[in-house]
Amino acid sequence: MHSRFINTNPYSSCDCKTDNEKSNGDDERSSEYSFVNALSMSGGDGDNSYSTNSILQKRVLSRTKRVLVENTKEMMKKLEFPRCIKVADLGCSSGQNTFLAMSEIVNTINALCKESNKNPPEIDCCLNDLPSNDFNTTFKFITSFNKKLTRQGSCFVSAVPDSFYSRLFPRKSLHLVHSVYSIHFLSKVPDGLENNRMNVYITSSSPLSEHKAYLNQFQKDFKTFLRMRSEEMVSSGRMVLTLIGRKTLDDPLYRDCCHFWTLLSQSLQDLVLEGVVSASKVSSFKMPFYDPSIEEVTDLIRKEGSFKINNLETHGFDLGHSVEDCSLQSHGVKAGQKEASCIRAVTERMLVAHFGDDINIDTLFNKYALRVSQHASCRIKTSVSLVVALIRK
Repeated sequence: MHSRFINTNPYSSCDCKTDNEKSNGDDERSSEYSFVNALSMSGGDGDNSYSTNSILQKRVLSRTKRVLVENTKEMMKKLEFPRCIKVADLGCSSGQNTFLAMSEIVNTINALCKESNKNPPEIDCCLNDLPSNDFNTTFKFITSFNKKLTRQGSCFVSAVPDSFYSRLFPRKSLHLVHSVYSIHFLSKVPDGLENNRMNVYITSSSPLSEHKAYLNQFQKDFKTFLRMRSEEMVSSGRMVLTLIGRKTLDDPLYRDCCHFWTLLSQSLQDLVLEGVVSASKVSSFKMPFYDPSIEEVTDLIRKEGSFKINNLETHGFDLGHSVEDCSLQSHGVKAGQKEASCIRAVTERMLVAHFGDDINIDTLFNKYALRVSQHASCRIKTSVSLVVALIRK
């Protein structure tokens, strides 16, 4: 098994970005939402790192294993067992979760080849995330990844640092694309959110225009994502995507009382009431995130037209606690701490970029953990995990 680190991406300079990206790139960097440039999970392997606090993502991977394995097998058979396979994990982040997915893919391919009396292919495993991602922590897990692999064929691991809203790979080179909990992050904070003050994301009290702004940005970004991948993938290649979505409701603004961004908003509002940070500073912090419904996702896939839906599933979403965790108050407090750590690992770099020394991150997430524990009995949640497997036409 071999590893190599790609420091630059030659395809990032291709003239393949959308007109929107070309015209708005410089403006975005200098806008009031410049903290979005710090969108990366907390690096390292310490107590507050993403590597330590990504248990949810690990659980999601176990739930989606069947879809990933089925589509990997179907792809290999449909393409008649290619000698070389290129696999990409988009939004790999830092830590070992990306290798859990990659080892599942590689071992599935090797087992199928053995079962079918075929020679195992060479497999190129490409790990993608933004350039600010902590790839070094990820690559520390190369040895444990190697131990999980069946000893057949050759496997090469590389890093591809760039936005997946741009071209990442040569045309018609990818066979299988995998992504977990990444595509719900937008390329930018939508325009036109000035009327929703003191909230980092959509709430039940938001103006309807805010949902339209977020939906519009997601539509642009997801269409771009699909178009970029359609250029990079071979015909009959597969793509397995898992993202945070929401249950279909008549009210597109509704988010439950224990929605993770609602709790972050309330925790920041606590600091405003204490005089620690200004209301205007909180009002200018917005999450570059959107939780689409199944209908919104499927509609965009069909309109873009490059892919056919092969699987579509929803799974329960649970950041820090389950029904069992809520049975005792002490468990509710512990669950609150778990969820706070998870959200901190995702948002800390952006929060620090925006607020600087104005807030103490430990204090903020202690308040967050307390608010989670107060809502520990919340059973009706709007968030779900959407799993969609696509076939390149």
